[in-house]
Amino acid sequence: MIKVRQTVPLKVGRSQVEAELSSFHGLESGKEHVAMRFAGTGPASGAPLVRMHSECLTGDVFHSSRCDCGEQLNEAIERLHVAGGVLLYLRQEGRGIGLYNKLDAYALQDTGLNTYEANVKLGFGEDQRDFAEAAGMLKAMGIDRIRLITNNPRKVKQLTDYGIEVESMVNTSVHMKPGNESYLKAKKCHGNHHLAID
Repeated sequence: MIKVRQTVPLKVGRSQVEAELSSFHGLESGKEHVAMRFAGTGPASGAPLVRMHSECLTGDVFHSSRCDCGEQLNEAIERLHVAGGVLLYLRQEGRGIGLYNKLDAYALQDTGLNTYEANVKLGFGEDQRDFAEAAGMLKAMGIDRIRLITNNPRKVKQLTDYGIEVESMVNTSVHMKPGNESYLKAKKCHGNHHLAID
């Protein structure tokens, strides 16, 4: 299932580090998901740390203030650089509805709908992501027991259902900033994310 492994340099804070980037073939969706394995700076202990991060062009690349995706990605890379582990970067923009539909959902959010309600209004599920391929990627890397960096219990359940033992859930920080407060509150109240916000 693993197609190519290639070492790539990354910038973490002010440091440059290396991670092994893996591509995959045989994914049923045809999407170009990738895995980045970090060696870590100290001795490995216990199950590897894993972050499943769904692509968010607006947040990851353009640093949008409507979400916390870019900050979560940066936090995960910093943690993985130290502890070692794997980042799965999944091409599931907009909780699986795609970039253009996500922009349409933004327009609906401007009328007062939350991120989940906007997806439904467009005719999609609240969250259309399926993590079967993520589980398959981990298994192809020889990983079947992990510590998962997430605030989302749905990810834990899906991975468990697909045969990955989630030893523990490692919460990310709360990345609140002007523009994303209602988004974070919707994730907590509507999506049941474990977020320490009022």
